[in-house]
Amino acid sequence: MATDTSTGDIESFGTVNKTVGTVFRYVLLAATLFGLVVLGALLVYVANDAIRPLTADPGWHLTFLLTLVLPTLGVGAFLYRRDEDALRFGATTVGMTVVTLMFSGGVGMVFVDILSPFVFLSYVLALAVPFVVVLAFQRRARRIPFFTRAGATTLGFYLSLFGLPGPVGAVAGIPAIVPGLPAMIQSVPTIPLPWMSLTATLGLGVAAFVGVYAARIRDRRAGLIAGAGALAAIGASGALGPAFGVTSVPAVVLASVAVVPTAAYAAGTAVSLPERRIGLLVPAVVIGGALAGEVVVGALGFAGPQSWVDWQFLTNAHSRTAVNAGLYPAIGGSILLMVTVAILSFPLGVGAAVYLEEYAPDNRFTRFIDVNISNLAGVPSVVYGLLGLGVFVTYLGRPTGTVLIGGATLALLILPIVIISSREAIRSVPNEMRQASYGMGATKWQTVRRVVLPRAFPGILTGTILALGRAIGETAPLIMIGAPSVLFSLPTGFTSKVSAMPLQVFAWSSLFASEDFYTKAVPAGVVVLVSVLLAMNSIAIVLRNRYQSDQ
Repeated sequence: MATDTSTGDIESFGTVNKTVGTVFRYVLLAATLFGLVVLGALLVYVANDAIRPLTADPGWHLTFLLTLVLPTLGVGAFLYRRDEDALRFGATTVGMTVVTLMFSGGVGMVFVDILSPFVFLSYVLALAVPFVVVLAFQRRARRIPFFTRAGATTLGFYLSLFGLPGPVGAVAGIPAIVPGLPAMIQSVPTIPLPWMSLTATLGLGVAAFVGVYAARIRDRRAGLIAGAGALAAIGASGALGPAFGVTSVPAVVLASVAVVPTAAYAAGTAVSLPERRIGLLVPAVVIGGALAGEVVVGALGFAGPQSWVDWQFLTNAHSRTAVNAGLYPAIGGSILLMVTVAILSFPLGVGAAVYLEEYAPDNRFTRFIDVNISNLAGVPSVVYGLLGLGVFVTYLGRPTGTVLIGGATLALLILPIVIISSREAIRSVPNEMRQASYGMGATKWQTVRRVVLPRAFPGILTGTILALGRAIGETAPLIMIGAPSVLFSLPTGFTSKVSAMPLQVFAWSSLFASEDFYTKAVPAGVVVLVSVLLAMNSIAIVLRNRYQSDQ
């Protein structure tokens, strides 16, 4: 490349001129700010209709200004000048508290109204037994061919879940000879209390994660103590919850999903990074200020905002009057849809990404697949609705609007996104690490399982969460497969009819269009939906930042 310094011309680049680049930069900045301001104004307008902060007494605003806002700003400014990392730690703890509380509400809804904790326990045991057998088998027989191990593993899980001959035999008309492990467990005459079943499943899993987290920070003994303490705290919440006005199952969910993980994160960071302990001032001031403000306004009789997003809105079903309308069945439907989408899209998408990145040859066929996956990611969602209607309803004859059909259709919608994001995460693993693994004598599968996937997993999880965030806000595919816009009860299984939050909001704004629904139920539904989306995106951001900091 030649440069003519006398005229400012650079071959292949034309005349060097900084003015054009500067103008282009400020045009981009203006476009970005315009989009953010318009979106922010719209969200503020909707939130104002839903929460109605100006309906509160002036004394209510003054009280929380003095107990919550000003102390938080003061502590934030102090930490910003002293240690930004400590401020970030404190803000993350507050955000984690809020997000986990939201998710504990969703999980509590599942175990209170949809899935019995004892049934959940039976399926957890049915999955755990073959998993332990396969793990022990794997350690004792390492030279068995891969496909033999894959077949034996599949057969073990099938027999444990469905028995002999299972669904395959039922299709052929063969009666059941040996029931599956869930059916055997559920036939036991004496069953544990619901909160005990939940502690033995959800609580035990959370305690195991806490133990591993503590072991990485300190040592194995500290991990055992932390895990045992977490399990004891979760069990105690179920036993003592009714004494404090919280029934046992919600208390166990609250402790498992919100309290114990947040406390473990805060304690672990404070122990491993002592210089950031001062960041705990932020959650102390926020939580303490909120409690103090609540006590003061209660004592002085100041009325708060007359928000439409209240407990009644979150726990009621649809009503013909906007004042009594609720979002509860739609929230439960969205949760079940997301569980189905995650179960279907995550293993399939990650498996396809691993094959295409690590095993597939570079030929015309794989390049053809690459191009089509990229194109499918940009196809409008209504097309996937038509695909789900044609494949699942017309050809397979399945009933319309069920949890399974809705979840499968939404899984098809986000599958290209999951594949692309997973491939990018796998591709970001340095090739030198693969070569080092091969140099140590590892096989292709061992390299993928022990080197590539652990390092790429945070990126894979981040992409999957963002894809699920898109799926939870989709309406067109659900309309195409015949999902009802309004339901008055929660779905009880994967074959039950299901509605979703965007469908319910759509119904309020169209089928029940009136001034009351426009100004009350619709803004409240939008605020709840956006809050869930922001919570899911915040998890993706935290995972991405954590992944980048570990590089």
